Amino acid sequence: MSKNQPPTMDPTKMGVGRSIAVLTSGGDAQGMNAAVRATVRVGLYTGAKVYFVHEGYQGLVDGGDNIRLATWESVSMMLQLGGTVIGSARCKDFRAREGRMKAACNLVKLGITNLCVIGGDGSLTGANAFRTEWNGLLVDLVKAGKITDNEAKKSSHLNIVGMVGSIDNDFCGTDMTIGTDSALHRIIEVVDAITTTAQSHQRTFILEVMGRHCGYLALVTAQACGADWVFIPEMPPDAGWEEHLCRRLADQRARGSRLNVIIVAEGAMSRDGKPITSEQIKKLVTERLGHDTRTTVLGHVQRGGTPSAFDRILGSRMGVEAVMALLEATPDTPACVVSLSGNQAVRLPLMECVQVTKDVTAAMDEGRFEEAIKLRGKSFENNWNTYKLLAHINPPDTKSNINVAIVNIGAPCAGMNAAVRSAVRMGIIQGHNMLAVHDGFDGLAHGQIEPIVWTGVSGWTGKGGSNLGTKRSLPSKFMEEISLNIAKHNIHALVIIGGFEAFVGGLELVQAREKYEELCIPMVVIPATVSNNVPGSDFSIGADTALNTITSTCDRIKQSAAGTKRRVFIIETMGGYCGYLATMAGLAAGADAAYIYEEKFGIRDLETNVEHLVEKMKTTVKRGLILRNENCNANYTTDFIFNLYSEEGKGIFDCRKNVLGHMQQGGTPTPFDRNFGTKMGAKSVLWLTEKLKDCYRHGRIFANTPDSACVLGMRKRSLIFQPLAELKEETDFEHRIPKTQWWMKIRPIMKILAKYDIKLDTLEHADMEHVIKKRVPV
Repeated sequence: MSKNQPPTMDPTKMGVGRSIAVLTSGGDAQGMNAAVRATVRVGLYTGAKVYFVHEGYQGLVDGGDNIRLATWESVSMMLQLGGTVIGSARCKDFRAREGRMKAACNLVKLGITNLCVIGGDGSLTGANAFRTEWNGLLVDLVKAGKITDNEAKKSSHLNIVGMVGSIDNDFCGTDMTIGTDSALHRIIEVVDAITTTAQSHQRTFILEVMGRHCGYLALVTAQACGADWVFIPEMPPDAGWEEHLCRRLADQRARGSRLNVIIVAEGAMSRDGKPITSEQIKKLVTERLGHDTRTTVLGHVQRGGTPSAFDRILGSRMGVEAVMALLEATPDTPACVVSLSGNQAVRLPLMECVQVTKDVTAAMDEGRFEEAIKLRGKSFENNWNTYKLLAHINPPDTKSNINVAIVNIGAPCAGMNAAVRSAVRMGIIQGHNMLAVHDGFDGLAHGQIEPIVWTGVSGWTGKGGSNLGTKRSLPSKFMEEISLNIAKHNIHALVIIGGFEAFVGGLELVQAREKYEELCIPMVVIPATVSNNVPGSDFSIGADTALNTITSTCDRIKQSAAGTKRRVFIIETMGGYCGYLATMAGLAAGADAAYIYEEKFGIRDLETNVEHLVEKMKTTVKRGLILRNENCNANYTTDFIFNLYSEEGKGIFDCRKNVLGHMQQGGTPTPFDRNFGTKMGAKSVLWLTEKLKDCYRHGRIFANTPDSACVLGMRKRSLIFQPLAELKEETDFEHRIPKTQWWMKIRPIMKILAKYDIKLDTLEHADMEHVIKKRVPV
């Protein structure tokens, strides 16, 4: 909620006497239903009336039954559905003024002056044009006798808020659009499946992915699967790319690779603006290299399937923010889009975003490709630079004579291998010798250290678990042996990838520097754990994969009760004392409650939750979902909560319980974890390279300052390095969690969406930000 709103305003009264309409327009995208559900429920929570507009703008023009009142129950069980339940259509009628007049008339008759549009840039531009000419439309409607003066006066102003729903991620100003992450999930499932068959036959596979004029899906896919080449519209290949491509593929085969993968964006083109098609590339590779080559065009598969956990959370958070933005808007507020930047909700002026999006197209048309990549945003630019560096071996002529060791610590998690791969390759590019340490600090103490080369990490991005092997042991008990092995193998820098044990182990190594000079080397900790409990980072590698596993399991469990009588499921999640997984899975799966250690609860709270569920089950709602973090309370165990709900729900609902266990640590990494791990690994080695230059004195490396041992973490909107020693103050060591955690502030959203009558004062708030000034050329 906006800071300039008076604190006395009761959020449950904000919408009284107001009406909001929600529509989905343009191409469908997974996660749109989550956004619709949140808009409806938060709208009702504020006291407003909420209407569905079926079939997008066409429904707005046709009116009648297409505009219907929404109720709390009408959005039940739609969170896990792909596409859009209220329908979408491309609408010619709305492009004509006559069509917009009909639409305005339908809204005025129902007293709707707030419109929430979920769609791509075309849909949102249309909404803004509608708002701009609103007063003119009303004047014409009064003249034509379609509405009265009084009706026109009551609807004198139209507020518009947009949410970007598009799998292409082509809208500037927003990090991720609704549907992009789910589309990446579909693509990566296909890539993983194709990889196994391609390896069996030593084939070259060309995959064409969607994205219209935006190369985001192609670029992230290429990074997430370690593709040999990617064609994107923002950066066409240089002249003579055909020879370069063939040389690279032949080189990969010569290095022992059994498969080659080429990713093509559907809008790919050459420098002179001619399309580059997958068929054209197939012909080239087959004729010049004689490779057995296959093409796969993914098409609409990418738009289908259930939304990923990220898209559900994104849609839900955006829905909340959209309602707040609508109800806080004044006639002077520009139409805005709500979005996420990093993990923060932001509001951006709609037309500024549209302008920058058009600027990208113009830059591409005029051949200003470097600028096009910059205009796409920081995240796109970083992805492009990282991909270029890691895709193909290009070591420097001179070696640095630096040895960098990489070790995995703690429980294994999906994405660790992606971080190891990118750290190894980035190190080789910098001219370093890379060393792999097996089995955690035990391996470092017992000399399980060996060189690791470029091809040694091929294909690691998509592998789950930890290929290096990992253990939970801390270094304090073998500090002597560790320091001897660091000296013996002449290790100059250390990359520690792992969870809370990696953080504590890093601290122990820093504290032991006083006694062991060998430990005076730069170190970096990369957070990788399903629990997401490492201080200094909002996200850790592996948490997204675990979250998706929990969410899809909850979907299946809920579905298992279809056709039976009313049923409540009690599900226990992992996370140690950290409630991140339980909270986020609660938001993604539509839970009624999520019990966590960080938010204390007692018998009164349990009683309230049970009574709330009993009341809910007396309506048309047939499923209840309760999540419990494994360590949320020593006495209120999963069995206790199961017994309590079973007893109190007798005659109304029955209960089932599930403990999800280690399935949360397994599986192949999600696109986010592959991408995140790749960026973190690469960035950590670049930082170490700079630190090593700073610490080089009198012919040797000596690093004993606090800032020579850091955690690389995602904080709000950027990746930053923070000294381990400083983070000590922010840590609750007994419960192995940071003292403050950003996701606590989105817990109220889950409660509101589960129909709890709570105050929104703890909710995150977003003020309008500008996009134009953010993109000053760097």
